[in-house]
Order: sequence, then C-alpha cells, then structure tokens
Amino acid sequence: MSDMAPRNRVLVVDDSTIVRRYMRDALERADFAVEEAFNGVEALEKILAHAFDLLVVDVNMPKMDGYTFLRALRGRADGHAATPALMTSTEAKPQDIKAGEAAGANYYLVKPVSQADLVLYAKALTGRSP
Repeated sequence: MSDMAPRNRVLVVDDSTIVRRYMRDALERADFAVEEAFNGVEALEKILAHAFDLLVVDVNMPKMDGYTFLRALRGRADGHAATPALMTSTEAKPQDIKAGEAAGANYYLVKPVSQADLVLYAKALTGRSP
C-alpha cells in the first residue's frame, strides 16, 4: 500500500445529515476520505486540526453560514486559505451564485446535486482525472 497515492481528504459541511450521508457515499465510492461538519463553526475547528484537499460547503446553516465560513477561511494567513471549495445550495438566483464566488467558492452547484456531478467537480478541484 505504500506505493499508492494518499486519498484526497474532503470536508463536507452541511447541516442536513441526509445530504452529508449522500455526499459521503458518492465521494467515498470515488476513493476520497470524507469528514463531516454540521456548520461553518465546526468546519473551521476541523480545518485548524487537519488539512483538507477540498471543501464541499452548503450555504444555509445555523451558527455560521457557508458564505461567512468561506470569507473567514479565505481571510486567513495560512495554507488553509487556498483550499478549494465547492459550494452547494438550493439558492439558484444569479446573485446567490455571485455571492458564493465573492465569498471564495471555486464552483457553485445548485441542489439537488447528482452524485456524478459531485464526484466530477471533486476530482477536478483536487487534480484527479475524471
């Protein structure tokens, strides 16, 4: 196993247990190592403890929403600020997508996100071939 590349670590940040499980299942089948956070506050705590290769972030969450979380992360002066982020939300208006991009999302996908699209974008943002 030592000749195998390490699995990319993904943090899925969403207040819905069902959504986190759905995303975890798809990502783990694609050989990603997945951790979960319930909101932006919990996500920041996890990021400070461990580096991740990708963040999948919901917009609407209690305590700290996805926009606030990404702005806080992007404002840091450490290596975590550059972690790629895929934002997901049911909010689908052009201004919602612009707000996600302004907060620091690399891509913004409107829910429901298919598992195939989730894996495709996750691979793209972590430099893995599709």
